[in-house]
Amino acid sequence: WPLMWRLANLYRRTALRNTNVVAVIGSYGKTTTARAVTQALGRRISPRIELNDRSFIPLAMLRTEPGAKHAVVEVGIDHRGQMARFAQAVLPSTCVITSVGSEHNRSLGTLADTAREKAEMVRLVPSDGLVVANKDDDYALWMAQQGRCRTVTFGFDPASEFYVTEAELNWPVGMRFRLHYHGRSAVVQTRLLGRHMAYPILAAFAVASSVGIPAETALSRLSELRPTPGRMELMPLANGAVLLCDYFKSGLETIYSALDTLEAVPGARKIVVLGDVSEPPGSQGPIYKALGRRVAEVASLAYFVSSRNQSYASGAAEAGMSRSQIRSMPRSVLAAAAALQPELRSGDVVLIKGRDTQRLDRIAFALAGRPVRCDIEFCRAMPMRCAECGMLERGWDGLKIIF
Repeated sequence: WPLMWRLANLYRRTALRNTNVVAVIGSYGKTTTARAVTQALGRRISPRIELNDRSFIPLAMLRTEPGAKHAVVEVGIDHRGQMARFAQAVLPSTCVITSVGSEHNRSLGTLADTAREKAEMVRLVPSDGLVVANKDDDYALWMAQQGRCRTVTFGFDPASEFYVTEAELNWPVGMRFRLHYHGRSAVVQTRLLGRHMAYPILAAFAVASSVGIPAETALSRLSELRPTPGRMELMPLANGAVLLCDYFKSGLETIYSALDTLEAVPGARKIVVLGDVSEPPGSQGPIYKALGRRVAEVASLAYFVSSRNQSYASGAAEAGMSRSQIRSMPRSVLAAAAALQPELRSGDVVLIKGRDTQRLDRIAFALAGRPVRCDIEFCRAMPMRCAECGMLERGWDGLKIIF
């Protein structure tokens, strides 16, 4: 792929030399933030926007029309040394920093190591560019300081240039909060669910404000933004139950955020379907037990679909869940769906959360009535998703799995 990287760099310096290229980086929230920024800037959201590493980055640059006013590129990494090369292809005018978390801690190291690696993008923002950073994240602020340009901040901290108060879940429509900016404020209604989903809206509004888009225009556009598929996305079922689908990632921080959101849902029986933690940062037993305890605080029923079911169940039991409320499932999405189906009733809210390679979206499809015969425990057929995969309904009987 060296030629593609050179072409992307050349294309950026020529056809896109006057384009405001916005790079979105961080551990969590990148895709929703990139979609929100794209929406606020009035551009079409590409279905490929979440393809954020390796060859997909130069392809994203090369697909941008020559002379475009703005372009938004999500940039993800999973190994050291990648960000410096990616930054050369993007040459960002603006850089949005969402967060620094435990994802990829095995390949990138500590949070400080992760911040240092991701900061390579910030260092290439020109002096007349802009960094938009999450003020509630100390590592994001440190990364912003590595640049040579102006920084604006967003978050719940009232010292931010763009900050939130009065945030509340507006179930099942989305969320409502008051946005403060430049001495003014506005009530924001978004279709996104969860307190943590205020961050993408704030970041997008900050970027739009920086290029002179009127506040009313930016907020009107953002009010139409739908949840990113597989990220706190609602799926109503025919029996009146609702699935809260958040199965794209399961970093430790994202699991707690999803459980916090489920806890805030008013007047419903709450059920959790929980898979593996992605790269747990530390000893796994205590991490899974702590999550089990948190599940017990939030939910009436728990279905654990993990290699660490015993630790999950132990923590849930310690927090007061009875044996009848804890279901330790084999690592089979079809078994989990079959066990859950007869339990569901109108008004139930079911959080489905797991690692992307577990493909727990198959549970949601099965509960929604779609034929699902693929029951493999691990899948890395990226970037293909289950909804488009021909094996979802066919299954793997008699076939050899080669990935």
